[in-house]
Amino acid sequence: MGAHHHAHNHAPAPDADRRRLAIALALILAFMGVEVFVGIAASSLALLADAAHMLTDAGAIAFALVAMRLAARPPAGRFTFGLKRAEILSAQLNGATLLALAVFIVYEGVRRLVDPPEVEGAAVLIVALAGVAVNLAATWTLARANRQSLNVEGAYQHILTDLLAFVGTAVAGAVVLLTGFARADGIAALLVAAIMIRAAYSLLRDSGRVLLEAAPRGLEPERVGRAMAALPGILEVHDLHVWEVTSGFPALSAHVLVAPGDDCHRRRQELKALLHDEFDVDHTTLQVDHEHNHELLEIEERRGERSRV
Repeated sequence: MGAHHHAHNHAPAPDADRRRLAIALALILAFMGVEVFVGIAASSLALLADAAHMLTDAGAIAFALVAMRLAARPPAGRFTFGLKRAEILSAQLNGATLLALAVFIVYEGVRRLVDPPEVEGAAVLIVALAGVAVNLAATWTLARANRQSLNVEGAYQHILTDLLAFVGTAVAGAVVLLTGFARADGIAALLVAAIMIRAAYSLLRDSGRVLLEAAPRGLEPERVGRAMAALPGILEVHDLHVWEVTSGFPALSAHVLVAPGDDCHRRRQELKALLHDEFDVDHTTLQVDHEHNHELLEIEERRGERSRV
């Protein structure tokens, strides 16, 4: 019997990425304060909806920064993988908060469509255009960061969707200013909520897959198992598990049977090379055993039955 455990090094984002996230966070927080003040003064739900979205953007970036710090801690004690899943937990919290805010904005948006208040179109337009500029700067900053992390990518997608939301709000402000159609503000708020729901669903889906230890996207366990079993000298592969410790960190374990007298160490190295070259999986735990003669006959019989089927 042989076993292999590859020490995979998943380093956190470098200091440059932390600086980029911090810059984006400062931009978002500063503008969010301005937007809340003007949104209340102008009685614009669209601006307040955008401010709420920016709050989730700030949360996403802050969570990403905290997760990077936690993920950098080495494995110790009961945490044999370290705290690498901190980013997944923060992504779940971020997605849930985003969804809750979207539901509230939908409620308020519908209420304003039924009974629209007076909206200061000029103020909405000016602030929305300023928001476009701020979000362009934040998007450009995060676009240069390492987006392999689910948190960093989530923060980037939040900023990107917020940019689109500000464009919609600017259009609503222009419509109110030019035509006096106050319901445009409520319609823009509903569009912002739809963008938020889409972002929340994406974050909850992707982070949920990791927490439920599903196989990474694009890595089908059946295809991996067939490729392993097809190598010369491999008689059977079972107890195959493929999961994701955190985003960009796939892992695999399996029990492999080889012919009596075969070189277990050599077969294990060949499997390791296959998993690395074909599937980009480096963190593997393989138990390789010699098959006994009487069990070898049972394996051949099972193979014959499958071929007849």
